[in-house]
Amino acid sequence: MPRFNGEDFLERMRGKSIMFVGDSLSLNQWQSLTCMLHKSVPQSQYTNVRTGLLSTFTFLEYNVRVMMSRNVFLVDLVEETNGRVLKLDSIESGNKDWKGIDVLIFDSWHWWLHTGRKQPWDFIQEGNKTYKDMDRLVAYEKALKTWTNWVDSNVDPSKTKVFFQGVSPDHMNGEEWGEARAKSCANEERPLEGHNKYPGGSHPAELVVERVLKEMSNPNVVYLLNITALSQLRKDGHPSVYGHGGHRDMDCTHWCLPGVPDTWNQLLYAALVYQNYHYLI
Repeated sequence: MPRFNGEDFLERMRGKSIMFVGDSLSLNQWQSLTCMLHKSVPQSQYTNVRTGLLSTFTFLEYNVRVMMSRNVFLVDLVEETNGRVLKLDSIESGNKDWKGIDVLIFDSWHWWLHTGRKQPWDFIQEGNKTYKDMDRLVAYEKALKTWTNWVDSNVDPSKTKVFFQGVSPDHMNGEEWGEARAKSCANEERPLEGHNKYPGGSHPAELVVERVLKEMSNPNVVYLLNITALSQLRKDGHPSVYGHGGHRDMDCTHWCLPGVPDTWNQLLYAALVYQNYHYLI
């Protein structure tokens, strides 16, 4: 692994655009990257603008835009007469927001688990069939296939590099890491040590991601950052009750900064530099 070099990153990306697309875990990585880059060139002028669901951090000297587009399902969520409908086979948002970007980093999983008042849809639709609910892993896989079809049809690999972040794990069940009495990440101060693999096993959503990417017509178009296994070992890396905004709710989903997402961005930097993406070099 090369040491992260933010100045080199910006020089390689001069005049180009990077967009994170996803949920608050994408936001975690976007915040990490903008901080890492700014730390590398602290005297460089920048702007940080938010318009609707799009945040853009621009390094003016390098004309590099690092953007965050909030889109938690990747497929479309629309308001219709019968309520809010999650359309597993529709991805109109991609046509508007993602084309023309040089580097795209996608993420989706966390919101697929929401139920009750936190669930942002009333129905799931696929083709002409509408469902009140569906196995969430099944729905997730169908949505990912819609997204990979979009990538296959719309991305020119010589002009745009596409990454998928992978599935960011939470730490709400100590049995998964061998501490049955732990009901959350509270008071965890050390990573899980002495293990090459997470005792709780592979994350089921990550297995879905890997399977869907392998089934693409050109599997080499999307580079999987594959953050899951390394992040599973970091039960100590969450805000717990010390989250943003002063609330005291237990947060074992998001990550402290500096912290684990910085490692994700080291992987991103290494991939951009050493995976022969000549159009970026």
